[in-house]
Amino acid sequence: MSMQTNLHGRLRNTSLPKSHGLMPLFETVVNSIQSIEETGLSLTSGTITVEILRSKQGQFNFDNEKKKSDVSTPEEIIGFKVIDNGIGFNDENMKSFETLDSEYKAEKGCRGVGRLLWLKAFNRVNIESIYYDETDAPKSRKFSFNATVGISEPVIEEAPSGANRTTSVYLEGFVEKYRTVSLKTVAAIANSLFEHCLWYFVREGGAPKIVVRDDNESIGLDQVYSEHMHSSATSETISIKNKDFDLTHVKLRANTSRSHIIAFCAGNRLIKEENITGKIPGLYGKINDNNGEFVYACYVGSTFLNEKARSERTGFDISEEVNELFADTEISLSEIRFAVISSAAEHLSIYLEENKKRGKEHVENFVSNKAPRYRPILSRIPENRLYVDPNISDKELDITLHKYLSEIESKLLSDGHEIMNPKKDEDPDDYEKRLQEYLDIAEDIKKSDLANYVSHRKVILDILEKAIQRQDNGKYAREDLIHKLIMPLGKDSNQVAFDSCNLWLIDERLAFHNYLASDKTLISMPITGSTETKEPDICALNVYDNPILVSEGTKLPLASIVVVEIKRPMRNDAKEGEEKDPIEQALGYLERIRQGKVKTSAGRPIPHSDSIPGFCYVICDITPSIQNRCKIHDAILTSDGLGYFFYNKSYGTYVEVVSFDRLVNSAKERNRAFFDKLGLPTS
Repeated sequence: MSMQTNLHGRLRNTSLPKSHGLMPLFETVVNSIQSIEETGLSLTSGTITVEILRSKQGQFNFDNEKKKSDVSTPEEIIGFKVIDNGIGFNDENMKSFETLDSEYKAEKGCRGVGRLLWLKAFNRVNIESIYYDETDAPKSRKFSFNATVGISEPVIEEAPSGANRTTSVYLEGFVEKYRTVSLKTVAAIANSLFEHCLWYFVREGGAPKIVVRDDNESIGLDQVYSEHMHSSATSETISIKNKDFDLTHVKLRANTSRSHIIAFCAGNRLIKEENITGKIPGLYGKINDNNGEFVYACYVGSTFLNEKARSERTGFDISEEVNELFADTEISLSEIRFAVISSAAEHLSIYLEENKKRGKEHVENFVSNKAPRYRPILSRIPENRLYVDPNISDKELDITLHKYLSEIESKLLSDGHEIMNPKKDEDPDDYEKRLQEYLDIAEDIKKSDLANYVSHRKVILDILEKAIQRQDNGKYAREDLIHKLIMPLGKDSNQVAFDSCNLWLIDERLAFHNYLASDKTLISMPITGSTETKEPDICALNVYDNPILVSEGTKLPLASIVVVEIKRPMRNDAKEGEEKDPIEQALGYLERIRQGKVKTSAGRPIPHSDSIPGFCYVICDITPSIQNRCKIHDAILTSDGLGYFFYNKSYGTYVEVVSFDRLVNSAKERNRAFFDKLGLPTS
């Protein structure tokens, strides 16, 4: 028997995503619920059994080598059997089944296309039904359904007197593309079926007894319901453009893996879920009431959604936004979502206060201790946007706050253009007010930039302080790690941005240079004509005036050279000779640069370059061997005992040996006032 339409064409045009492979099973269970409702009996007397059918042949390991045990993998699901004691396939229901797009149960939201989904995910369906005809006589009807012949000719027979109503639907030949990605265990399938049918459990009247069986294992959905439900559901109705929407607020136990959701339903079926975590201030993670933790779900149903549900029941034909021309009459999905979320926020308000409080405290602590750059703009962020997830990571919170900062900066830029052009006929007092508001925001942004600059220094100091400590393996960090903190290796000032360097760790004056190189050969530096391949750790040229404008006869120093040599923390092998004495090594670099006839970075000669003053910094710990070399160079111990300094007349240079502790302490002292102003700890 063929169905009264083009079955092949309809199947081709029916969509069923791979991830929805169990939808035909769920639709079958919903049909069974409605069939039980049609009997007019109490739902509590209704029963539905879902049997998982698996391949009888397991997959075994046939390796020739003897194993301790032959362990078979779980057998594949090949189909399902759904048995109910509903009204059954009587003449009216059979006629409806034979007609695609039947309107027989339209008032229940049925589209008459559920059977098409059967043939998308299964090769065939066999149905056996015992029902009572119009004369109240028991009958048996058997038929099959597949894509090739449609509905087979039903076999109708007399059933034994007093036979119980029962209908069995066999979904056979689970199509591979759906089977491979489908849920596999009885627990997972029962949970997913429960979520799809949850509406029936929370509605007035409840649901029939539904059991999912897998061989000797069975799970009742009433058991799943008790495990999931936190407390009784509450309902309300809202109106959007004269259309009523019924909301059912549900609390699910915290041990569920679900997120907070809105569940859009049609025809008492779950059609679409949306995660609303974070879309209501304070709605993050689990929330609490007097009975413990729970997650929230709001089920939304209406005749409007029934009408707009796609035939495959995998979505709605509702525009996300509505054209302004139809804004007064048509309803958009965003309008529905906004109204539902507003109602959900009101329903949950008393439960979210603690989360909101903790979230705001988290922002305050993060800004106070780790990101003071955001302090000036916090008051300009709407309070409800500061109710972040209390468990958000510092990284995510930094990204969130930076997004708000960017929005404020963008608005400032836009307002700046308007400020430059007063509005026509604008009152001077109004303009003055607008200007002052603009300047106040601009001041906060500049404060934020300064705070970011200072807090960056604090982070770098913390990293340096940790880097110079002995590691878990008993060793100390290599010098290149510390070098990279100060300036990237193998780069010069023409290749890296100034804000990617931390030269201030050594000397704030290094920021003012004409040229600076890090771990580059002397021959590659444009400031010297040296042909040597020696590589100073850091070398900087500072030009005090424009040498081109100075006569050859002047004896004033026109520039200075800084050489920095960095050694591994606690290194203790210094001895005489340029290869082993870091002080001699720095002096050697300085002399080679001078002999190469120093030029500016633009290639212009500097008069008397062979006598340019030099400043050499040796960054290392004051180990016994370094201490000995400092004595040989007649160096003077610093007042804190953490370094040495001296002036080498022969080289015309000032030399300072700085221990890592002195380097950190000095940088902290120079920045302490800024850190204190921002409330950053400096201990």
